[in-house]
Parts: sequence; structure tokens; C-alpha cells
Amino acid sequence: MRDWWKQWLTNLGWSQSLLLGTLDIVLVLALTYMILIIISERRTLWMVRGFIILMLASALSGRLGLPLLSFVLEKLVIGCAVAMAVALQSEFRRFLEQLGRGEFRQLFQPDRLAIPKSDSVIDEIVEAVKELSKNRIGALLILETTGQIDERDFSVPGVKLNAEVSKELIQTIFQPKTLLHDGATLIRGSRLVSSGIILPLSGRTASRQLGTRHRAAMGITERVENCICVVVSEETGSISLAERGTLNRPLTIKKLKESLEEALLSPTVDREAVAPGVLSFVRQIGGKTLGLVSRLLRLPSTASRDKK
Repeated sequence: MRDWWKQWLTNLGWSQSLLLGTLDIVLVLALTYMILIIISERRTLWMVRGFIILMLASALSGRLGLPLLSFVLEKLVIGCAVAMAVALQSEFRRFLEQLGRGEFRQLFQPDRLAIPKSDSVIDEIVEAVKELSKNRIGALLILETTGQIDERDFSVPGVKLNAEVSKELIQTIFQPKTLLHDGATLIRGSRLVSSGIILPLSGRTASRQLGTRHRAAMGITERVENCICVVVSEETGSISLAERGTLNRPLTIKKLKESLEEALLSPTVDREAVAPGVLSFVRQIGGKTLGLVSRLLRLPSTASRDKK
């Protein structure tokens, strides 16, 4: 029995270091998965991938004893972290809020957006924009792409509607004599969520031909990446599409429909393909690691029984 305790104490330090190393890897994988959940667009995921590669290179250079390279990579990682925090401020703010409220389960669950399964909703939007443009009625539509927009990103949230999207309703909202025509209208999937929303204006220098609606569309897409804005000019009737702070104008009805189909229908495939795959990978590694650790912890007792 005394020999068994000596052998167990001898292997305790090695087992403890193995457990701590395993815990370190599992926590890093969990943090990576949470970041993938927060960031919903594959284009942005390439930036996260490059950041992770820089972190690994910095850690490897420290292990290899390359002080100058390690110093440069460490400063580069810090600079990239600050740049990412600025570029993804809305996503990181949501992450910190959920963390502060203790909503740990939501951190590992991707937000599922009710994207229309067919082109019916897009057709309704396009037909409404076509009529508004023809009659030179100003309009501003916010369409969510890969996740829900936090209402705190709006200057004024607007009036809740929660109605089915239809071209008649959209045209009615933006009629000049209605109370909600001056603000923006938010569309989430196949539902018209709210209207009369006041958006923050863009700080960029824009053409004098662009009105308040265009600057508001640029402002909200600068601040929130998971949305696009359709703008109809009240003066000329021209159609514009704002995405990531960039305004594409003027657009034809055909080009508008193609842009909406690309923005609303294609990202769902990328979103579903990233996070669940990482989760299954983490589960597999966690199961194999726990099995290996349990077998290693049983080795001392097995060896002592064999000696007896």
C-alpha cells in the first residue's frame, strides 16, 4: 500500500500538468467557438483566422526562444486585437452584455434568423421599391442578413408593427402623409418588425446630392455589419443599396433583386456550416481527452495491483 502511494505521488505532478494543459486547450477551443458564434459572416471569419494564426506564431516564437520575433508578434497581436474590437464593436458589446448577465448558454448558441425560404419576400420588397421609385416617394428599408440588430444601435427605436411583409404595407408606410414615413422600416426575415426608426448618420464626407436617408443608411451599415439598407430618393426616385458603409447607386430593379438575393439567401449556408462543425470538433476532442486522462489516472492503481 505504501508503494502505491509513493508511485501515485510521483505521477501526480505529471498528471496535474496534463490536466492543466488539457483544460487550457479546451478553454481556448470554447473561446474560439464563442467568437465564431458572435461573428456571423464568413468574410469576417477570415480576419479572425488570421488573428488566431498570429497568436499561435507569437506563442511558438516564445517557446523557441526567439525574443525579437516574439516581441514583434506580441505587439502585432495587441494592435490587431484593438483593431478587431473597433471593427466588431457591436458584436463584442453583445458578447460582454451576455457575459455580464450570466447568459452563458446563449454564448454557445448561434442566433437563428428567420430568413425567407423562397423569393416571395424579396419579390414583395422589390415590387414595393419599384412603385415607390416610380412615384418618387422616399423610403428607407433596413434588412437584417445574418443576425438580429440591437435596437440600441438606433437613435430612436421606432414603432413596433410585427406584420407580414407585403408591397402594399411598405408603400402605405412611406406615403408622405403618414406619421412613419420619415423614419426607416426594419425587416427581419419575413416580418416587418418596426417603422419610424431614426438612424445615426454617417460621419463620412458624402456628395451633396445625397440626402438624410442615404447618410442614415451609410451610418447604420457602418455601425452594424449584419444588415443592408435600401434607399429610394425622394427627389430623383433613384434606388440605392448600402452595405458596410458603402452606397451603391443607382441600381436598376433587376440589379436590386440580385443584390438582395445574394445578401439575404446565401449567408445562411456559410453561417450553418461554421459553428456547428467547430462544436462537434470540440466535443470529439473533449471526449477523447477525458477518456485518455481517465485511463492515465487508473495506471498507478493497476500497476500496484499487478505487483501484489
